[in-house]
Amino acid sequence: MPDPAAYAPMSAAEARRLRDTLQKQGKKLVFTNGCFDLLHAGHVRYLQQARELGDALVVGLNSDASVRELKGPTRPLNRERDRAEVLAGLRAVDGVVVFTDKRATELIEAIQPHIYAKGGDYTPESLDPGERAALQKAGTQIQILSLVPGRSTTKIIERMTNAEDAGQPLRLGVLGSGAGSNLRALIQAIHDQALDAQIVAAISDHADSGFLRIAQQEGLPAYHVDAGKDPRRFDESAQKKVLQLLQEAGADIVVLTGFMRILKEPLLSAFADRIVNVHPSLLPAYKGATAVQDVLDEGEIETGCTVHLVNADIDAGKILAQVKVPILIGDDAEQLHARIKKQEHILLPKVLAEWRRD
Repeated sequence: MPDPAAYAPMSAAEARRLRDTLQKQGKKLVFTNGCFDLLHAGHVRYLQQARELGDALVVGLNSDASVRELKGPTRPLNRERDRAEVLAGLRAVDGVVVFTDKRATELIEAIQPHIYAKGGDYTPESLDPGERAALQKAGTQIQILSLVPGRSTTKIIERMTNAEDAGQPLRLGVLGSGAGSNLRALIQAIHDQALDAQIVAAISDHADSGFLRIAQQEGLPAYHVDAGKDPRRFDESAQKKVLQLLQEAGADIVVLTGFMRILKEPLLSAFADRIVNVHPSLLPAYKGATAVQDVLDEGEIETGCTVHLVNADIDAGKILAQVKVPILIGDDAEQLHARIKKQEHILLPKVLAEWRRD
């Protein structure tokens, strides 16, 4: 059995020889770099995606001194030798090269990989200029890979160092009026562990809504609240009933998913800056219930969806995140709304996964 203590990282020259050998075989070397000082599922999935871009994967690993320069004196959490050994043990990784500089520019120049992979918090334009120039000179193809929602070293450190919140899922009170597709997306994100949350109350103003049926089928605490005769507003008793249900459930955040009633006091004050809505337009443009048809009527070429905080003004709270959606020739409101909803189902769980409680 190999002695783990005998593990030694690959040299830049060895990585270059691997690259040249692959090229002679008509194959490609993928390269990525990072600190990886607390390896987690997001890293593992990212590295697997990177490996699938080519035929071998070499990881450039920042040395301890390099990590301290980038991340501060409290990092790295694990020494470079241990980090290199753990990375090298992954099936997706064919070699690890430790580099001492702050940036991987010289390593890229030495290896000249065929493909360079980087996480979705970057774009080709936002890469370090020196690294980008080295990649361009080497003729390297740049591939930006999606991040895994809810998986980050910073988030793990926060949970480890905050005793009150450690291990505690976000408690969501979800309100909906319609089919419930965003509720289903939240349930799926929780099931996939992309969202560390628990739905503690699912409340609808329609007793026969798809939203309520989904909640009941999933065994969630599901409630119908009679909201009164006006289809857009709560009467006072309904506001108080919803507030009571949310408070009894211990909700941290209230999430509106296609909820067609206007919230007011005492709900707004009780959950100030903790009510989140998803809206089918790029706010502040096209507020209100007819936003999807409005963008078509105005001849826009793109729209999108917005996750924002809720205040007393309609669709006017702080914007948390947005995604653009193109408007295609021949789109009607139903077709366009269906494409917007696909993005809502991704964006809303992502925003909640990144939520920071006060």
